[in-house]
Amino acid sequence: MNRRSFLKWSGFGVVAAAIGGLGMREAQAGNRYYSGPISDHFDGKVFFNPGGEEPRGFTDLLRWQLGGGKIDWPKAVAAADFVTTRPEPRVEGSRLVVTMVGHATLLIQTAGLNILTDPVWSERASPVSFAGPKRNNPPGVAFDDLPKIDIVIVTHSHYDHLDIATLKRLIERDSPRLVTPLGNDTIIRSDVPRLKADVMDWGDRLKIGNDVIIHCEPCHHWSARGMGDRRMALWAAFVLETPGGKIYHIGDTGYAEGKHYRELKAKHGDIRLAIMPIGAYEPRWFMKAQHQNPEEAIEGFRLSGASFGIGHHFGTFQLTNEGIDDPPKALVTAMSAAGIGNDRFKGLRPGQQFEVPRAGA
Repeated sequence: MNRRSFLKWSGFGVVAAAIGGLGMREAQAGNRYYSGPISDHFDGKVFFNPGGEEPRGFTDLLRWQLGGGKIDWPKAVAAADFVTTRPEPRVEGSRLVVTMVGHATLLIQTAGLNILTDPVWSERASPVSFAGPKRNNPPGVAFDDLPKIDIVIVTHSHYDHLDIATLKRLIERDSPRLVTPLGNDTIIRSDVPRLKADVMDWGDRLKIGNDVIIHCEPCHHWSARGMGDRRMALWAAFVLETPGGKIYHIGDTGYAEGKHYRELKAKHGDIRLAIMPIGAYEPRWFMKAQHQNPEEAIEGFRLSGASFGIGHHFGTFQLTNEGIDDPPKALVTAMSAAGIGNDRFKGLRPGQQFEVPRAGA
């Protein structure tokens, strides 16, 4: 069996695909998702992190998967034993309510808008339905209990963030406006031809109505859906500029010495809420460049100057080695060391909500 077949059918090949890319180098002569001018983060074929680190390759993937150290998670939680929430139909004005659905899927409600990030209601974060990371808990909001969704933000193409089956359901039901970085629209449109997408590059701004502006900002990550498309679609963070203040949302990122957090503060000033990943970070030698841990997330929160924070990307899909409760425990330790109270930064579980105070309130 050759390397490609081994990766495709082995259990850890599916796990690697779920976090994106099977550890393979680019195989195509060109980019199947995007063509555009060369920039400081696009070389004409693939995207990259300026001055940053590339994701590790096949040899390191083998070393990680065969090296042991993976902590077993408990069996999946039954829906009857978990919190589910029915959100308000709308949240008006400067009120800001965030509901955790699971992993990187959050419902952000403010200024009369319902905004959904990286929606995944599927049972697995995987290219196949029969293998790969399976939900440990049901969505914190049942799909049919979702209010009408106005905007969907897809931050990048990894399977735990871009779920075609869920996007189809949302588009058929609500026909929302989808916002995503360069190239991801091509991936989605191949299965969802009715897609209405606003495609953004780092530094772009998009006006939504009279009162809301979406800014596309850099983060340190990568992308892939399988073999041969590594870094062919862009990854990004977003700033939502609303009447009640700015919301910073990162789907996935490495800490990268705090570079992007410092840049965010210099460009955007006061941030009311920062939503950032705190999970999928072990082993550090393999994950550090692309996935920050809770200590780094809290340092990024501090550097950003945000008034409040939410941690996500933990406890739903087991993608890496740490235990299911390790991220929230490490988060408490990091917050205590930084002098940040749990009234300011929340590691939300599925079904939990955070009504974010106004800064200075």
